[in-house]
Amino acid sequence: MKILDAILKPLRPLLLGLWLGAAIFFGAAVAPNLFGVLRAANLANANELAGTIVTRLLAIINRGGFEIGLFLLVTAYFASKYESRLARFAEMSSLAILAIMTGVSHWLISARMLAIRASLSAPIDQIASSDPRRIEFDSWHRYSTTVMGVAVIAGLIAFLIMAGARHKSEPPAIAGG
Repeated sequence: MKILDAILKPLRPLLLGLWLGAAIFFGAAVAPNLFGVLRAANLANANELAGTIVTRLLAIINRGGFEIGLFLLVTAYFASKYESRLARFAEMSSLAILAIMTGVSHWLISARMLAIRASLSAPIDQIASSDPRRIEFDSWHRYSTTVMGVAVIAGLIAFLIMAGARHKSEPPAIAGG
């Protein structure tokens, strides 16, 4: 059990930190810059192209969040014991929310947005903003960003709890040694 603990202790926050970094970088830098660059190129279908790329990249982020969230949720049982049950409950709840939100984003919201785009007779850029399908697409897009925001916040909470538990389980430093 000590070997498993020695592996899981650093691996769990590392995996979550990698996913958080990827998700935050994607949302704050990749997606907005991709749309900005393609729009600046004055392409007639800039949003369609950017949306296609973003959809593919978001699928990686979502599946990764779902898989990492489930892995961390299962391994939380084997991870070091916390001083309080509240911390364990909060971490496991946050990880469950992370897994649920990324799963919903990937298998429900993104799937619906792809279906709407596939049903359009022209690229989304050429569909009037008053068109009911465009309104529905924009609504699903807002859900998508909200759900991803919830997933990131849940991941940050779980990460902070893991970091606090890891810090508390370390032996105190010996002065002069």
